[in-house]
Amino acid sequence: MSETRTPSTGTLADLKDLATSAGVVSTPAVAREPKRDAQGRSYATGRRKDAVARVWVKPGKGDITVNGRPVGTYFARPVLRMLITQPFLVADRYNQFDVYCTVTGGGLSGQAGAVRHGISRALTNFEPGLRGILKVAGFLTRDPRVVERKKYGKAKARRSFQFSKR
Repeated sequence: MSETRTPSTGTLADLKDLATSAGVVSTPAVAREPKRDAQGRSYATGRRKDAVARVWVKPGKGDITVNGRPVGTYFARPVLRMLITQPFLVADRYNQFDVYCTVTGGGLSGQAGAVRHGISRALTNFEPGLRGILKVAGFLTRDPRVVERKKYGKAKARRSFQFSKR
């Protein structure tokens, strides 16, 4: 008795043989090229809530400048500074890149998230091999959550006005 396998229950080798017999040619994955400007910098835009950050990354000693001020004075809370340095720590590139960024819109928390998103994307443009690490960590995904709009007849988006019995 010979076994007959349908294509859905076949092995991977059978699938490869099927693809070659059908004339399907597999193309190898395209290697990404680094994107750098004339000064050796990589640029990316990061977004979070209403904040938009334009980020430039270049090799250096780890200086981060936000809107012309050092990161320690712009983001005074340590949690926000930690948020910004996460992509470098995950990629094992801490204190190897200088960052210059301009941020507009939103509050400080949203701006820190936008800077982190921009740094991650700029690092990917500078060194495409880091894309996998940063993607698994979730730094390349834009967080889609935004503030819900206020509805008419309500105090806020969902909160009703206080009920008065008399």
